[in-house]
Amino acid sequence: MDNNIITIQKFYTAFQQKDYATMNSCYADDIPFSDPVFGLLRGNETKAMWQMLCTRAKDFSLNYDNIKTDDGEYYTCDWTASYLFSKTNRRVINVCKAYMRMKEGVIMEHSDGFKYYRWCRQALGLSGLILGWSSFMHKRVSKNAKKGLADFMEKNNL
Repeated sequence: MDNNIITIQKFYTAFQQKDYATMNSCYADDIPFSDPVFGLLRGNETKAMWQMLCTRAKDFSLNYDNIKTDDGEYYTCDWTASYLFSKTNRRVINVCKAYMRMKEGVIMEHSDGFKYYRWCRQALGLSGLILGWSSFMHKRVSKNAKKGLADFMEKNNL
């Protein structure tokens, strides 16, 4: 089997178990990561984000499948996480597509795509429904997510 697929399976199996250390071992040291909530993160920020999300996850489950590549360097994977959003205690079912650039069994770049407005409506309720489509809300949510990550990193000496 393709070593890159084995690494992606290892990453998402660890994610299912909220094992951020194993997830992070699949990454290059200065891994760039991006998604609609956190925006662009690099290296320690990326790894700390997974640690924060895994340690704070409530009523969490994850499924993944459909790992594909066209060229042995760029891969996609479909995954869905179900959890209670910590700020509102609302159920979120986040349907995502991961995009990864791989090299010799190591994730070199990673981005996750999902429908931000759908996530916002689920996570934030009425305010997400009314304002979740707006750049104002997007900037506010992203700013809060990055501040939460910075505070987590400071508290945990990361």
